[in-house]
Amino acid sequence: MTKIRPASDADIASITRIYAHHVLHGTGTFETTPPSEADMAARRNDVLARGLPYLVLEDSDGVMGFAYCNWFKPRPAYRFSAEDSIYLAPAAAGKGLGRLMLTELMAQAERCGVRQMLAVIGDSNNQGSIGVHHSCGFEHVGVLRSSGWKFDRWLDVVLMQRSLGLGDSAPAPSAE
Repeated sequence: MTKIRPASDADIASITRIYAHHVLHGTGTFETTPPSEADMAARRNDVLARGLPYLVLEDSDGVMGFAYCNWFKPRPAYRFSAEDSIYLAPAAAGKGLGRLMLTELMAQAERCGVRQMLAVIGDSNNQGSIGVHHSCGFEHVGVLRSSGWKFDRWLDVVLMQRSLGLGDSAPAPSAE
């Protein structure tokens, strides 16, 4: 049975392993050196300290993916816009699990006050991530051409966006 739940400290080794695979073999992240478990734990703690969701997808084989969102930029005017990140173990790819995770992440982010979810997708050839976001209602809003260099080639960044809840149809809550 597949279950999405909040990530715990006990999940850090699995999260680190999944992410390392993407760093070493994929273009969805522009990192080139896999972070350590301590780095990944610190990143998770940073997301949680901001009151945002950090989730894992678990099945009978263990943790098969993770997803989180973080504020898009640190300046106060961006405080209702978050960027999502989703990574699946290779064995979990192509089974609709990314869409399942993104759907739950968006629901939890909306409850946290996020009004705009942004996808900053590494590599314009990353059809898996582009497709998952499109299937969840994200719209293509731009491409940053040749903005990353990995695996001896230039890579684009695809920008996609989706409103959550009231989106921009109503004023944001006051900071009080």
